[in-house]
Amino acid sequence: MVNMDSDLRNRVVRPTQRILTGRVVRFMDGYPREVRIGQPVLVAVLTAASVAGLLVLLVRTALSRAGGGARRTWKDLKKGPEFLVTPLRVRDDKGLLYEVELHGHLPQSAVHPSDWVQLTLQPQDVDLPPRIERIVNLTTGQLLTPRTATVWSHLGPPLLIQAVLGAVLVLLVAAAVVLT
Repeated sequence: MVNMDSDLRNRVVRPTQRILTGRVVRFMDGYPREVRIGQPVLVAVLTAASVAGLLVLLVRTALSRAGGGARRTWKDLKKGPEFLVTPLRVRDDKGLLYEVELHGHLPQSAVHPSDWVQLTLQPQDVDLPPRIERIVNLTTGQLLTPRTATVWSHLGPPLLIQAVLGAVLVLLVAAAVVLT
């Protein structure tokens, strides 16, 4: 008896074109992958946020004895957000079977096996199949864009606003020093 998955694996190719049109054959089991966060970006944001944080801490201390909210650690911030990766098999009209990756989530009813789709692909590392940027489900007429977590969504609006305020404060102090 021949294992169907091993038989498929031998015939699966990676698409080289940017647009791939075909029929969805199978969704493979998804797994989490981590977004890499560059240390210089994280250091710049946290440094600027610390300046504003010190000012807020001084005001809070002067007004009351209330403690601040829980802060995430350097390790937690550096780890980065995880997103779902779902390998997808698509067969074109010539009978070739391709493997691509879907990053993030789509509505459950958006794409089904046997749907005819047009995929816009983005190359990744040489070891990985291309990822799907956009899906046009030709069967239902839906235009779909998978969304994943980003560095900015991982850091969060409060930290980013605090970093912007800290950067503005540093620039104001620097301008005052230069002008006096």
